[in-house]
Amino acid sequence: MHVAVNTRFLLPGNQFEGVGRFTEQTLRHLVRLHPAVTFHFLFDRAYDPRHLYGPNVVPHVLHPPARHPFLFVAWFEGAVALWLARHRPAALLSTDGFTTLATTVPRVTVFHDLAFEYRPKDVSWMELRYYKWFMPRFARASAQLVTVSEHVRQDVARSYGLDPARIRVAYNAPAAQFAPRDAAAQAATRARFSQGKRYFLFVGALQPRKNLGTLLQAFDRFKTAAGPAAAEAQLLIVGRKAWKAGPIQAAYQQMHHADAVHFTGRVGDDDLVGLYAAAHAAVYVPYMEGFGIPIVEAQACGCPVLTSNVTSMPEVAGPAAVLADPTDAGSIAAGLARLWADETLRAGLVQLGFENLKRFSWEASARVLWAAIEEAVAQGAACFENARAPLE
Repeated sequence: MHVAVNTRFLLPGNQFEGVGRFTEQTLRHLVRLHPAVTFHFLFDRAYDPRHLYGPNVVPHVLHPPARHPFLFVAWFEGAVALWLARHRPAALLSTDGFTTLATTVPRVTVFHDLAFEYRPKDVSWMELRYYKWFMPRFARASAQLVTVSEHVRQDVARSYGLDPARIRVAYNAPAAQFAPRDAAAQAATRARFSQGKRYFLFVGALQPRKNLGTLLQAFDRFKTAAGPAAAEAQLLIVGRKAWKAGPIQAAYQQMHHADAVHFTGRVGDDDLVGLYAAAHAAVYVPYMEGFGIPIVEAQACGCPVLTSNVTSMPEVAGPAAVLADPTDAGSIAAGLARLWADETLRAGLVQLGFENLKRFSWEASARVLWAAIEEAVAQGAACFENARAPLE
């Protein structure tokens, strides 16, 4: 069998965020689990050979690079559709929510969230027009849909008038390197990143949905209310500056305790694991999230978690987190205060976090994707006799 895969999120290097991490990890397992299948990775630019995860992977570079709505159309409805018409793979797997409408090849599409439906001002008007027109059509044109949480499964079904029963769930998971570190390693990380002081940790792209402005206000309130008891407390913000980050900077400039906040930028995976493992707690309070990988990455490193009480985050965190209202800086500040002062709470959350992680596995999610591919191929074969024809 030949399966085409949209791999435009496998950018050179290994510093992946949510969609990229899902793509990387599930494809690693799919390629290993199915050595008799030829996977055709469709890149939109020069690729890193490290992202060819086995001898059964064949890379293809299709132009133009798809990083803008006009180029989305050119790549998916032009270059990808043309490649599919020429080669007729058994199925097309797309892990980033986008696919092509211009094909009869059975499609499996992974939806991570519908954030643009609820926060349209977070994206440009051109992107919003593209999403509004194409995303429901992608959902309806796909033979099989997969989402990264039960919350997104219900949201996609409700928003696009689909039967939830035809949508599978393939959770994210922490990668294998996310694990606790010993006391000496933790001390070295604190010495390097926080002058040896205890810190709260935020991990994620600096963009409006991640709610960093409210988090900065909450941290300021916590520091002021706790006084000398929280004199040591620092806040580390780890992630790239994405888009519309101006309000974050404005909130930072209004803080009374701005000297306790440190923006590290994006860091490599080894440093990221160390930062989770040495943190007093991870604080991740977006307005909405399709999954929230930092929650499970923190839990895997033995780090207590404070997260939002909305959308997918309670589902993902399970009983192993303090929950707060992301719209209320006072609620977040209260959560910070609890985690700062209550060591029994922190220790309990660490153990609950390890138990919670048993629900998440990249291999299990890869198997969900494969089941969806098999079902899509079976559906496609009933309609298109040549859908399973081998490549020449």
